Amino acid sequence: MSRSGYVDDFDDMGMLNLYRGTVQRAIEGKRGQAFLREMAVALDAMPEKKLIKNELVDNDGMVCAIGAVCKARGLDVTKVDPDDPDSVGKAVGISRSLAAEIEYMNDEYLGRNATPEQVWEQMRKWVRENLV
Repeated sequence: MSRSGYVDDFDDMGMLNLYRGTVQRAIEGKRGQAFLREMAVALDAMPEKKLIKNELVDNDGMVCAIGAVCKARGLDVTKVDPDDPDSVGKAVGISRSLAAEIEYMNDEYLGRNATPEQVWEQMRKWVRENLV
């Protein structure tokens, strides 16, 4: 299973549709929109426009999209399990479903061979497209 917690074997398309609705409400809600605005600022402020996968912050200080917000806030994420969307969401004040969606977009959407620069570009574009 991926860091996002998504699985390929939804046994019922109705379950997938319900979950996608939950994600959309999390994105469009007040908390989600505030977080996406904060993420846009954090991404734009990065001196190097590169994002890592599968971790919030690595030993070299490189970050994923959520990690960029954590770093901008000065949060210590050493005790946050980056593979657990519940703990990631709790650490940054967003829902589990939004944390999982952002992790999916950061880690998996472009595929394995995406460069850190391509991941940054994709995430910045995704944030822009989801701000209402």
